[in-house]
Amino acid sequence: MPARYIWKNGEFIDWEDANVHITTHALHYGSSVFEGVRAYATPEGPGVFRLQEHTRRLLNSAKIARIAMPFNEDELNAALIETIRRNEHESCYVRPIAMRGAGPLGVEGRKNPTDVFIFTMEWGRYLGADAIEQGVDAQVSSWRRIAPDTFASLAKIGGQYVNSQFISMEAHDNGFDEGIALDFNGTVSEGAGENIFVIYDGVVYTPSVNSSILMGITRNTVLTLLNDLDYEVRFEAIPRDMLYIADEIFFTGTAAEVTPVRSVDRIAIGSGSRGPITKAVQDEFFAITSGQKADRHGWLTHVRQPEMGD
Repeated sequence: MPARYIWKNGEFIDWEDANVHITTHALHYGSSVFEGVRAYATPEGPGVFRLQEHTRRLLNSAKIARIAMPFNEDELNAALIETIRRNEHESCYVRPIAMRGAGPLGVEGRKNPTDVFIFTMEWGRYLGADAIEQGVDAQVSSWRRIAPDTFASLAKIGGQYVNSQFISMEAHDNGFDEGIALDFNGTVSEGAGENIFVIYDGVVYTPSVNSSILMGITRNTVLTLLNDLDYEVRFEAIPRDMLYIADEIFFTGTAAEVTPVRSVDRIAIGSGSRGPITKAVQDEFFAITSGQKADRHGWLTHVRQPEMGD
């Protein structure tokens, strides 16, 4: 069942009324920026995970894309929280999106107004219900990630996700759960919609921003947890063949959360099942987001659910 309310340009509208005109610039040219945010069920009610960081990245993406934003950070945070509250979620996935709206056609779209929507939905495990424990099968894609002088990898711009679609569709057509893209230098970049961590001989490797990655918020979360757990992390260019000899690999992302990779190109990773470092990170991540452990880094923003008479 869809949620009842969607926030649009400062007002709440019914789900079925959230429409856009056929001349909306974003439909033709991909001129939108968006975020994916999760709210987790906790004993204190739904907790939005790293709300401020997501909203800040949305605004930064709009700045990079030259999309004028009619709302500031505080207004967007309040709108997102109220959307969850009105839809009475215990947990949910939240999609804020800003797009160049209806107006004149043409690649240069800065004369078009900006429309901002926030909607919520129930969404389980992005890569499958069993993926968190069993892991997923991935392939190295024939599609490369964007070069730094072609697109802006640090921004979540709608049009750039055509690249992700190619990577994901190819993987699914070939019988895999997800694709892994190489960067413009031929070293590992990230998944179609996830950052990647590679563990070899007790050391955790992850690509740096030089590898055309999105600076993921879950990636940053996991880096903090790895530091808490005293694991060594190195930011290095990762060759493709390192994937095959890794002891563990896992994806991170708001949708994917922390998902182990059990094989790459049909080569088993480690024992072919979730490894101990991946599990340690998962245990910390899910304990904090569920409220079972103290939110020691201040990552959760709690939503007050509606009371009788509201």
